[in-house]
Amino acid sequence: MRILNTVAAFAIPFIPRALIQKISQRYIAGDSLADAIARVQTLNACGFSATLDVLGETVSSMNEAEAVADEYTKVLEAIRAHGLNAEISIKPSALGLLVDEAQCERLIRHILKVAAADGNFACIDMEDVSCTQKEIDLFTRVEREHGNVGLALQAYLKRTYGDIDHLLRRTSTVRICKGIYVEDHAHLVERARNDRAAINVHFIEHVSRCFKAGAFVGIATHDAALIEEIVALVRREGVDRTKFEFQMLLGVCEPLRDELLGMGFNVRVYVPYGKDWYGYSTRRIKENPGIAGHVIKAMLSRG
Repeated sequence: MRILNTVAAFAIPFIPRALIQKISQRYIAGDSLADAIARVQTLNACGFSATLDVLGETVSSMNEAEAVADEYTKVLEAIRAHGLNAEISIKPSALGLLVDEAQCERLIRHILKVAAADGNFACIDMEDVSCTQKEIDLFTRVEREHGNVGLALQAYLKRTYGDIDHLLRRTSTVRICKGIYVEDHAHLVERARNDRAAINVHFIEHVSRCFKAGAFVGIATHDAALIEEIVALVRREGVDRTKFEFQMLLGVCEPLRDELLGMGFNVRVYVPYGKDWYGYSTRRIKENPGIAGHVIKAMLSRG
């Protein structure tokens, strides 16, 4: 079954967009901010916090980047107006990182200033390896003046060992995820390309470093075995539950998500919305071939 799902993941470009859009409705709040607000309100009522993300990555002009920044301002205003337990996640490439780094930094500083006015927080997402150093440098600059910002790091990159050492000397908030971008093998930890479970030992080491440093860490994974190891680590080391949270994607592994909340852990749900549903959906399907298998089955049943 696993082999079939993997083959299905490679077949994604040939699957009708309409079918992927239908499947994506579980993983994306909707096209509009109003859709996202409604989904976050439901999650908050169940005891989950949320992270709102405006879908979209690399822009080709600063006019497009300005539009994305304006949307994030609206998101922050909506969080305040509706009293949501939510923060935001931002991708520098969507704010012009690859067009004009200085202007991208200006936009991010503006977003952080708006967020700080209401005591809110933003996490800078990590993108593909061509952006890694640019984003770490950007984070280092803005974090000096804005304490309401954190950074995501990817456990499947070899360089993360050095990056986390550097960052933990200066920041108090880090998000650890496995990483989903296709990279040259030279950048990856051993076997990471062909065996996602091989990343787990590195993931645990990075989380453990955060615990020892007293940093707040967002633990972003749906891997049940990995989560079990982290829970054991937390109990063994007596880690304060206010110093970390589990983070999961909307619509993914909901029984596990609910179980963690029931165990008394803080759980944050990543809630994406916007028009760029196709790019987001195909990345997530490739990350989780099991989803691809369901998509193929749905297409065949429909046929």
